[in-house]
Amino acid sequence: MTADLAIETHGLVKTFGETRAVDGVDLAVPAGGVYGVLGPNGAGKTTTIRMLATLLPPDGGTARVLGHDVVREANEVRSKVALTGQFASLDEDLSGTENLVLIARLQGYSRAAAKARAAELLAAFDLTEAARKQVKAYSGGMRRRLDIAGSIVVRPDLMFLDEPTTGLDPRSRNQVWEIVRALVRAGTTVLLTTQYLEEADQLADRIAVIDHGRVIAEGTSGELKASVGSGALKVRIADPGDRPALATLLAEALAAEAVLDSDPASLSFRVGDPTRVAGALHRAGEHGLRVTEYSLGQPSLDEVFLALTGRPADDGADPNPDHEPTAEEVPA
Repeated sequence: MTADLAIETHGLVKTFGETRAVDGVDLAVPAGGVYGVLGPNGAGKTTTIRMLATLLPPDGGTARVLGHDVVREANEVRSKVALTGQFASLDEDLSGTENLVLIARLQGYSRAAAKARAAELLAAFDLTEAARKQVKAYSGGMRRRLDIAGSIVVRPDLMFLDEPTTGLDPRSRNQVWEIVRALVRAGTTVLLTTQYLEEADQLADRIAVIDHGRVIAEGTSGELKASVGSGALKVRIADPGDRPALATLLAEALAAEAVLDSDPASLSFRVGDPTRVAGALHRAGEHGLRVTEYSLGQPSLDEVFLALTGRPADDGADPNPDHEPTAEEVPA
């Protein structure tokens, strides 16, 4: 185990029947900061987290978390990590305060200390006004914030956040992002799984892209973007009916394949040689194809994912992501 790594895995495997949910995952997660695991539903993200958090035993490979083997030293791992899953693990009939006090008491706090810690966390997560309300009356964003608060009653060295903003509105998502940044500033390492490209771009210091149970790329956001080309050209045409002609002309001039956006007047290209863009657009004008807008910049993570997997990140969703384990597959 390298000293500056919070997580290190080699050839990690998990199967459910004939399904290989995790197929030889290698990870090296630095201590400190946010490490993003990006992929669509069914890619193996949740199953990987369950193994790292000692909730599922691996079927192959090795994994060490904070210097401890997840199989032989599971108790040591559990004492140093926290896990917030995709769904809030709260008692909806209890209030926000009662939920946090209950968790604190289970963690060994005295009654007075538990109440004080609950009040502290409710204030930090902007939930004081809702402290006495039953959780069933909370919004999705409030539940997610309370769920994270419950995970840090005792501040963990490493926190697993499994798709923490799924289903949240933009305001609530931004609030969760700020909570994640605050956790890192306080010294917690965060492993974040997400299928939202913007979320990975906003939060993660490094990103592993997982597809079909395998890591297919890893690096910083900038490194991943640079790996698929030096630029991304986005073009908007005045007459959507001219888009096929423009796509053909620019594809030939740029030696790049056109990507047809959902907007019928837009298209984009991964450009290997940005110096060819000006000439290509000039040719379009000479052929009477009027371009109203264009931009040349670094590829987005969405374009990176498309280049790596051959499909958009929101394609191919699995109605049963990561295959729920049966009772006998969960360790006692």
